[in-house]
Amino acid sequence: MSTAVRSRAVRRRWWWFLWSLLVVPAIGITAYFVTPYVSGSSTVPIDMSIPGYYVSLAVHAVPAGLALLIGPWQFVPRLRARFPRAHRMLGRVYLVSVVVAAAAATYSTVVTPSGFALQVAFAMLVVAWLYSAAQAYRTIRRGAVRLHRIWMIRNYALTFAAVTLRLYLLLGVQLMNVIPSLPYKDVYTASAWASLLGNVLVAEYFIIHRTTSPRHSGLGRVSKAACSRSRRPGARLGRRPRICGGRPQTCASHGLATQIRTRAL
Repeated sequence: MSTAVRSRAVRRRWWWFLWSLLVVPAIGITAYFVTPYVSGSSTVPIDMSIPGYYVSLAVHAVPAGLALLIGPWQFVPRLRARFPRAHRMLGRVYLVSVVVAAAAATYSTVVTPSGFALQVAFAMLVVAWLYSAAQAYRTIRRGAVRLHRIWMIRNYALTFAAVTLRLYLLLGVQLMNVIPSLPYKDVYTASAWASLLGNVLVAEYFIIHRTTSPRHSGLGRVSKAACSRSRRPGARLGRRPRICGGRPQTCASHGLATQIRTRAL
């Protein structure tokens, strides 16, 4: 086996290992924390005296759990290539779930009794969640596949904060056994900030070192068949040019020096 083949095999195993680190906790957290809301209960104590607090948490948890489960499958290249219609359909369901979950989280953030610091963390999460979802939708609508993937990585990193928050909280509870004077409220607030900032940093590291590296710079390029179709005599004008990274895509990857130029609508 050559070094290049061995290197690709190692990268592939690492990719599936990291992917499983998304799927397994996502399923576990959804099953344990989201399922009780469907039956009208909860695994965590909730102040029922606050009007609408439980309802907002339930409305947030169910679509957020759905987005948490859908997200990892959207990143599998083989599934995207083999089932493009399913990928688009699940993508729409994912984005709608994020919008509904974020809207419900807005109310629960305002009325939460856990303090101002936690409210700020959740407010930042909601704003970043909605903004990255809007950017992901906008970029795919204009054909910027590579930018769409980048924004979806950022968005799912924020969705996955539901998992890391509870992992940090579990560690914090264990720390409370060592430091009895440590209040649960402070542990919860620190866990929320750690999940938000930590996930953002991990996502940006992945984007910089994987998605935008020279090895992966071909993401979103126009295929050779698409280039050939665009150069046929009498090809219909008036379509927007294919976009990659915000610029018209060229066919340099096939040894063609001519840029695809079409008249903008």
